[in-house]
Amino acid sequence: MYARRYHSVTSSVVTSHLPSSAPPLEGPPAPRRRTVVLAAAATAALAPVAGPGASAARAADRAAEPAFLHGVASGDPLPDGVLLWTRVTPSAEAVPGSGLGPAVAVGWQVASDRAFSRVVASGTVTADAARDHTVKVDVRGLRPRTPYWYRFTAGAATSPTGRTLTTPGHDEAAAGVRFGVVSCANWESGYFSAYRHLAARGDLDAVLHLGDYVYEYASGGYPEAKYVVRPHEPRHEIVSLADYRTRHGRYKTDPDLQALHLAHPVVAIWDDHEFANDAWAGGAENHTPGAEGAWSARAAAAKQAYFEWMPVRASVAGTVYRRLRFGTLADLHLLDLRSFRSEQAEVGSGRVDDPERTITGRAQLDWLKSGLAASDATWKLVGTSVMISPVAFGSLPAHLLRPLAKLLGLPEGGIAVNVDQWDGYTDDRKELLGHLRDRSVRNTVFLTGDIHMAWANEVPVNMATYPGSGTAATEFVVTSVTSDNLDDILHVPADTASLAAEAAVRAANWHVKWLDMDAHGYGVLDVTAERAQMDYYVVSDKRRQDATAAWARSYRTANGTQTVERAHQPAR
Repeated sequence: MYARRYHSVTSSVVTSHLPSSAPPLEGPPAPRRRTVVLAAAATAALAPVAGPGASAARAADRAAEPAFLHGVASGDPLPDGVLLWTRVTPSAEAVPGSGLGPAVAVGWQVASDRAFSRVVASGTVTADAARDHTVKVDVRGLRPRTPYWYRFTAGAATSPTGRTLTTPGHDEAAAGVRFGVVSCANWESGYFSAYRHLAARGDLDAVLHLGDYVYEYASGGYPEAKYVVRPHEPRHEIVSLADYRTRHGRYKTDPDLQALHLAHPVVAIWDDHEFANDAWAGGAENHTPGAEGAWSARAAAAKQAYFEWMPVRASVAGTVYRRLRFGTLADLHLLDLRSFRSEQAEVGSGRVDDPERTITGRAQLDWLKSGLAASDATWKLVGTSVMISPVAFGSLPAHLLRPLAKLLGLPEGGIAVNVDQWDGYTDDRKELLGHLRDRSVRNTVFLTGDIHMAWANEVPVNMATYPGSGTAATEFVVTSVTSDNLDDILHVPADTASLAAEAAVRAANWHVKWLDMDAHGYGVLDVTAERAQMDYYVVSDKRRQDATAAWARSYRTANGTQTVERAHQPAR
């Protein structure tokens, strides 16, 4: 959310099952005949004639050979497997979204050591223009809670080597798991140094991306042109399949984003900007039917490009709601809050309480409820792209209320409803929280992004009677990687306006234990049998590529308490 704010999956996916008794495969596989033929054909078609200018021609020829320009990635780890991703550029004209370039055979290897002396799985898959030359390989037959290294080859080119990690065994009582947590990375607003700092950590099991991985706006649309740090590609608002592919390709050239994917498996869900601002099942605030075509075509294009370019397994009906398990310590339930939701109600409208309106859709809500009730894990983690905690606003001066309303989708008159979040779909929230209370589901922690602020909340069963009504869950919200927050919108130094706004929000919302409206950065969630703790880190300056990062605050919830308290140091 910002600025109030099915197409079948066509990415090439190959599933590899390697029996645990299979002998290790030593050394890189010999290139298959098709690989040699394609490479030879590409070389012959562009071979220079010897003579003056031959050196420049040879350079052009090398540029046309297969290359891995967009990095490698892994995602959705399992106890016995992981999804691997890359994108190959087979020739100079085969840029993302172009629809050009020959098919090319891509080899892949997984090894239990960085030197690839112990290769445990390998294979070959064809990348072609129909899938924007992306490759996805679902590798199985691996060992639980084990690091692996992987790489790809195409012709004479070899990709960077990525590292990934499988999850604990289904019934393993893991001592702890640790996640990086990020959200809202707008290319034009700054550099992705938060990703670089997470990439440098050697203690993460995975990185959870809670949405707005890419933004759809035209260059200069958000932020306005004079504040743009680096321009989007394409420059216009993305609408078509080629547009979405090009934008994803642009993002995947960022060195800090590549480093993040290289270092850790990423578990991602989408929010609205992977489509268009304030998307819902039948449209979006930032979509004009007619001028921008049918919403169904735009949404299908956005989903196709997302699944092509992200290390994510498609779930039910081509969506991203799914469940991952980290032994008996944690079940991670991941939500899709865009594909099935009703259109946002008008702010201040009583329609927010209409039981016919939904943010999850009936099937997904039933899936979530049953999964939470049936879970035998100590912790039930829920990845939600928008905040579930209710928010009311006290008296704020107009100069603060206006920009805050812009961030949260509120009217400047101050009516206390954010209609793009769960506040706009109160019946779904009431049903879910009532289910947690009635079924005595303990240790539910919502992990949230979207609003470019950091929060630590108790989720009240009934806000009107909190704290007497008790809490159903806790929620940790991470701030944005780069997307504008309150002081960015006002173009004032940090803490200039936000301190007054934070105090007013907390005064009206006792369940909000901490709130930071003006930092950018990331979170690190550390989970043990005793507690779940979110450490909040901030970057020094999103407009600098060399920005530093520092720990800011930590909050935790203890096993069985459903309450949030401050921790005075990050988890070790």
